Amino acid sequence: MIGIDVVSINRIEKMYEKFGVKAYEKYLNEDEIKLIKKVETAAGFWAAKEAASKSLGCGIGEECGFHDIILSKSSKNAPLITFSKVVLEKFKIKKAHVSITHDNGFAIAVVALEK
Repeated sequence: MIGIDVVSINRIEKMYEKFGVKAYEKYLNEDEIKLIKKVETAAGFWAAKEAASKSLGCGIGEECGFHDIILSKSSKNAPLITFSKVVLEKFKIKKAHVSITHDNGFAIAVVALEK
């Protein structure tokens, strides 16, 4: 299963300007927030979580929320993705892969799942 999402970096920046860290807390956990050094990263994480939910075929909602999708970084700073135990079991996910990029005001992410 594959999911993709694109988000305006400006949208995430305005959200942060208006609500501060509370904007990030809506969709990121404490460890994910610590990885945010610039708004492009925050936008990429938003896109990755949306793409992940699309790859599950359900979108963000009752079956999978933002906090059920967990992002981190490898020792080489590459993005990594996993899911809460409930989502892993419900959707029978064996492996998950994520790619995030940003350019010209947009962040894009693709998530591929192996079931």
